Amino acid sequence: MTQRTGTTATTRRLAAVAAALMAATLVAGCDDEATPQAAPPPPDPKQELLAAVPGEQDPAFRFTTSDSSGDVSGVVDPANRGMDIDTVTKDKDFTLEMSFRMVESRTWMKVNFKGAKDIQKLMKLPTKWMELDPAKIEGPDSLPTYEGTDPGNADAIIRAATDVQAGEPGTYTGLVDLSAVPELADALAALGDADGQLPLSAVVGADGNLSSLTLEIPAAGKKKASEYVVEYYDFGTAPAVVAFTEEQAQPAPSAAYDMLND
Repeated sequence: MTQRTGTTATTRRLAAVAAALMAATLVAGCDDEATPQAAPPPPDPKQELLAAVPGEQDPAFRFTTSDSSGDVSGVVDPANRGMDIDTVTKDKDFTLEMSFRMVESRTWMKVNFKGAKDIQKLMKLPTKWMELDPAKIEGPDSLPTYEGTDPGNADAIIRAATDVQAGEPGTYTGLVDLSAVPELADALAALGDADGQLPLSAVVGADGNLSSLTLEIPAAGKKKASEYVVEYYDFGTAPAVVAFTEEQAQPAPSAAYDMLND
């Protein structure tokens, strides 16, 4: 990971330091014999974590989210309001790889069936990128679009956390009650019926960026214990996410919409 430049976390910290220095200078200049000021309160671990969550001023970075249902990875590019998402779904007969690229309001999709090439041919799905028409998508949740710089919902999780403690440099722990925040439970529906106080652990890198966040999901009924993990990395070295040209992508055929609207 590279040094964060102009990020929210760094900006806030620099502003705080500058304000403190300016205040000290004014006090010394006005009254050399002024009463010493009380020491500032210690930093709030929860606010430190929130400041480390990626923001719109961050450079492009990679992300991975994983839970019991599988992994999702990609790239977020705030400057271009773009995002790449790669998903893998495994079946007993084939593996389906689906990739999406979103740049502002435009969305492209690429589909690749592995282990059963006939499926791709039977469905008449091209192997190259396809641009999707939002008007042909039936459900609002069927078409991913650029929705900001925090695909893992780390900000919402941290805001719902209690008893946040700082440990070794860059490490944090806490507890999260999903039931206390309905909108968070909806956003993390993949966690299933997780209930109670879920242990949270997080790591902030030396560059001030949140590098990982983990929620421990206890076993419930037939569901085994699992983890929900968010990772953000490669700030400033991840590739830019830009719109495809007409040569790089084609309009999506009806088969693509049949697949999404099914």
